[in-house]
Amino acid sequence: MEDAAADLQLLTEAAAEAGRIALGFWKRDPEVFWKGSSPVSEADFAVDDHLRRTLLGARPDYGWISEETAAQPAGAGEERFFVVDPIDGTRSFLRGEATWCVSIAVIARGRPVAGIIDAPALEEVLGATADGPAQLNGETIRVSPEPEDGRLRLSMPDGMRRKLEGQHGARIDFAPGVPSLAYRLALVASGRLDGTLILPRANDWDIAAGDLILERAGGALARLDGSRHLYNPAPERHGVLVAGGTDRLAQLLAYGGVAA
Repeated sequence: MEDAAADLQLLTEAAAEAGRIALGFWKRDPEVFWKGSSPVSEADFAVDDHLRRTLLGARPDYGWISEETAAQPAGAGEERFFVVDPIDGTRSFLRGEATWCVSIAVIARGRPVAGIIDAPALEEVLGATADGPAQLNGETIRVSPEPEDGRLRLSMPDGMRRKLEGQHGARIDFAPGVPSLAYRLALVASGRLDGTLILPRANDWDIAAGDLILERAGGALARLDGSRHLYNPAPERHGVLVAGGTDRLAQLLAYGGVAA
């Protein structure tokens, strides 16, 4: 997939500069606005502006979906589109924590074909194409091996944790919560978590890049019926999702059903 490789290079370079822009606001009290109960900062807008100009400048016929700006359809005859979260984990970013990232994917025929997650405060860059390995800082990564005792190290929101503690707590090593969903998927893809459960109402920009990176690392992001998500130019919010190695997906789906 020559197009995907070229797209990944474009995403990598654009995300690196986006990270530098974001770091210029990090821990410096950026102005904060509100979308309902969700914060968005001037850093989010500055990064989004850079990505929109850079990515559409290089691929003017691609469509555009972002958390922070209006969608733009693909040009005539073009089916690819960008899915962008300029800063995933804005709450962590505003608290001065390091677990936030720039997350970008290119979608073709309903699935991500190139994706990048750049966590500049942690100096971590994860990327993949649909026909290549998942990588972290240039090194190939894989999901964690299946634990011999079946006990999984999982990260999830507190509400889901509470539902699982009584019935399944003995088989779960509960890891701290990670507000950035994209970075949580990166932790699963790189084997630092065995899996994660995801609350309903996640958006396409939260998961698209992580979905691909996880898949290429030997894992899967799935709905409770086990199906994979197909992305389209009208982004949707999701029900409960689970993510982990394919060898433990049935176990994660069972946990997801309890925690839903």
